[in-house]
Amino acid sequence: MRVLGIDPGLRITGYGCIVHTPGRPEIIEAGVIRLVSPADTERRPVSDRLAELDTDLCALLDRVAPDVVAVEGLFAHYKHPATAIAMGHARGVILLAIRRRNLRLMELKPLEVKRSVTGHGQAKKDQMQAAIQTLFGLAAPPKPHDVADALAIALAAARRASSAHTPVSVPGGA
Repeated sequence: MRVLGIDPGLRITGYGCIVHTPGRPEIIEAGVIRLVSPADTERRPVSDRLAELDTDLCALLDRVAPDVVAVEGLFAHYKHPATAIAMGHARGVILLAIRRRNLRLMELKPLEVKRSVTGHGQAKKDQMQAAIQTLFGLAAPPKPHDVADALAIALAAARRASSAHTPVSVPGGA
């Protein structure tokens, strides 16, 4: 099964496409869609970044042809409420692109992803990067952390989908 994991963001959206088979999973492609570069002196309008995300994501979906797309579920932290709003904008574009292609969608909460990959739902960014490095047999931890998060989302989704009693939503299905 080919699973694309997406870690949504309005500055950086991480992605990781894997093939999940018995034994060690294999990375097909992983990276980030950068919507704001460090050299940007002015902040681009959200609408411009969302249009760029849509274009880049559609190209990615066509290129990697996933069987399932897994997206991090929306969450809010009391110290950073605006993050949930920004992430919601990016998630909307991502979910629409998935729906337009009639791809299977899984949404996973960060706690579930962390628990699946590290065994601990409160794992920190560096722990996630180290776990992904080990699980995929990489020479170094994936950077930036958005890539490791996207690969973790893909792996957790693949593990959940391969379990006998977990439904995967299919657009237009019952």
